[in-house]
Parts: sequence; structure tokens; C-alpha cells
Amino acid sequence: MASALPDAGAIVFVDTNVLLAADDAFDSVKQARIREWLQALWQRRAGRVCTQVLNAYYVSATQHFGMPQGDARAKLRRYQLWQPWQIDHQTVETAWGVEARFGLPYWDALIVAAAAQSGASHVLSLDLQHGQQIDGVTVLSPLLATPLELALVD
Repeated sequence: MASALPDAGAIVFVDTNVLLAADDAFDSVKQARIREWLQALWQRRAGRVCTQVLNAYYVSATQHFGMPQGDARAKLRRYQLWQPWQIDHQTVETAWGVEARFGLPYWDALIVAAAAQSGASHVLSLDLQHGQQIDGVTVLSPLLATPLELALVD
């Protein structure tokens, strides 16, 4: 699928659902596509998350998927390298604006706000609408776009 995506230097904010799908072997095709994205983000040091994403990942991975706590903690420690955005009052205010203007559920609006404030140009999400532009951030589905489209792989 051809996209009007920017060139190299893209910073990609990763939503909780994407991190969880990378660990879910139920759909191996989806898992492989998402792992391709995560590998490219690690290689280019272009991935970002926020504290909300990391906390939601931990709870879902341990309580819903039965991941051992030690394994989930190790993954969170690794994602600390992605400079997690700290959700603060300004991020909440921005999220409320996104919620009101775009009709997004609050948690999704908070993801978009954190992405924008962390300097990300894109949000990788399985829930948000692929291609949607919100406050300078473009939503990408890891199933409809590839890292190559953002020049994240050679």
C-alpha cells in the first residue's frame, strides 16, 4: 500500500496493543509483522512509549496473558530505553482537547497526546484509524504499513 509518509528520521510512538500483539503467538502473521516493526524501531532508535503504555502492558501481560512478572518487568526495563514520556498535567489537558475535537476515547486521546508531546511523528496502533492525522501525528497500523515506508529499514 503506497502512503504519503515522511522520510528518514521518523519517531514512532508504540501503543500498548502493539507491544502485547508482539508477544501473542495466537496470530503468527500479525505477530511477525509487528515484530518487524519493533526490530526496525530498535535498530534505528526510533521507538517511543509513555508511562501509561508501560503500565498497561505490564497489567495485561501478567494478568490477562499469564506472563511471569519477572519476564514482564524485564521487558519494561528494556523499553525504558525508549525514553518513556511521563504523563503530566499538560499531557492530560492536551488529551482532553484531542478527545473533544476528534471524538476519541480518553485513553486513545492520551496516547496521541503523549506521542505528540514526546516528539513522535507517528503512532503505531491496532486500535486507531490508519492514516488519521491528529495534531501533527499520523496513525499507522502495523498491519497496513511497513517500516520501509518510513525509511526505518534499508
